[in-house]
Amino acid sequence: MTDHDDELADVWDDWRRDVNMAPKELEQWLETEESRSVGDSDGGESTGHRSGRRIVTLLRKKKTELTRDDIAWMRKVVGYVARHGAQRPHGDVTETRWRYSLMNWGHDPLKDEG
Repeated sequence: MTDHDDELADVWDDWRRDVNMAPKELEQWLETEESRSVGDSDGGESTGHRSGRRIVTLLRKKKTELTRDDIAWMRKVVGYVARHGAQRPHGDVTETRWRYSLMNWGHDPLKDEG
């Protein structure tokens, strides 16, 4: 196995677990006002929204087409989902900025409850 293969193997299972939205589902979400309303930005597109667009691209690639940059981004997504997911607020999270932010990163926490 190459270093590339090792790097991909290290993140693959976590990526598949954490990014639980299908490409089309994520794409449709990113078009909503709720999606655009959350996240840090410098006056333009938020970091999470931009990440969501990149995640859609990654989800549409074959595993063999993933580059080192892609793998690094996958690792960043897994880290974000872990950190942000640990900050879950109490109560119903259906219409919260917390959930919307995670969804921009390809993770819908309500799917974990089903």
